[in-house]
Amino acid sequence: MVATLIRVLGDFDLAEEAVQEAFVTALETWPARGVPDNPGAWIMTTARNRAIDRLRRRKRLAEKAELLGREAAIEAELAEVDPDSSIDAETDVSPIADDRLRLIFTCCHPALAIEARVALTLRTLGGLSTPEIARAFLVPEVTLAQRLVRAKRKIRDAGIPYRVPPDHDLPERLDGVLRVLYLVFNEGYGASSGDRLIRRELCTEAIRLSRVLVDLMPDEPEALGLLALMLLHDARREARTGHDGELVLLEDQDRGRWNRPRIDEGRELLERALRMRRVGPMQLQAAIAALHDDAETPAATDWQEIAGLYAALRRIEPTPIVELNRAVAVAMASGPEAGLLLVDALVAAGKLETYPYLHAARADLLRRLGRSSEAAAAYERALELTANEAERTFLDGRLAEVAPG
Repeated sequence: MVATLIRVLGDFDLAEEAVQEAFVTALETWPARGVPDNPGAWIMTTARNRAIDRLRRRKRLAEKAELLGREAAIEAELAEVDPDSSIDAETDVSPIADDRLRLIFTCCHPALAIEARVALTLRTLGGLSTPEIARAFLVPEVTLAQRLVRAKRKIRDAGIPYRVPPDHDLPERLDGVLRVLYLVFNEGYGASSGDRLIRRELCTEAIRLSRVLVDLMPDEPEALGLLALMLLHDARREARTGHDGELVLLEDQDRGRWNRPRIDEGRELLERALRMRRVGPMQLQAAIAALHDDAETPAATDWQEIAGLYAALRRIEPTPIVELNRAVAVAMASGPEAGLLLVDALVAAGKLETYPYLHAARADLLRRLGRSSEAAAAYERALELTANEAERTFLDGRLAEVAPG
């Protein structure tokens, strides 16, 4: 609904406020009057009316401002919308036009910095909160909030159109769109906060939008690679938690619970992408996920090949998180000492100091080497930075192993 109103109104803040007010009105009136036959249309109509009321107030303000010689600045704000135009709530909520994908491409306009593109789209359309996005970017929450404000202002001031761009403009926006969908999926697959490890609705929505993207750009290997990557990971979703929602590591998962049809589909998409001979980071990550899925037992995992793929990924995308993943793969292939050397180099660089998985990985390597006191300190640091309850419970258990009492 927010996406639809942004398209119609051309104003992020007005659309979000109008939808919020509509839900408040529903909470106030539905308990007494009953839920309407079409709740979605009711919410959309109410949100539309709230937005029109606000626009009319602005218009009256603009008329008064004209007398003071300030009409130009305020009329520019209203240029996008005629408050007296009709909005059909029934048709505007239709998923066929897919307003969310349209808005993703709008937010990923090349006029915006890549970090702003991704952050704004995640906040507006991805279902992620500002603190969750800040954690994904490893930046303070206030920094992320400032990026969002600047991005909205840039879209408004530059008159960026709210539409899926023509075919020839799609490739320049693809990288931002891929990053957005991947981060939405990641937050669903491993929630950064809350009492659930997995947010299924985010995984499902990211996969759905990726399918739409593949239909839109069938000859883009990275779009295929992203969908393959999501499916290959999502195939293991049911085995990632126990009966009480506790975290189950990959090596301890019941592989009989993995979704084999989803794995097969992911592999087919990956092979289709690789045949195009334009390898990118999404395809490399999908290939790594496929190697995990192919292993019938944890011992059968080809860690040497996985470490090699991470090395190739590092050449394309030299980020600290990629290097951390490579370090873990090296530890599995060549022993914990080799992995710890790489992890300690990351610690010394200081770029992932607030990233809990760096300290958790280091703690695990120290535990495996029998260096209990150092492992305990690393587990404690990981706990300080972890907001997800399932992950905290797991880390507490590991801490108890290395530091009883």
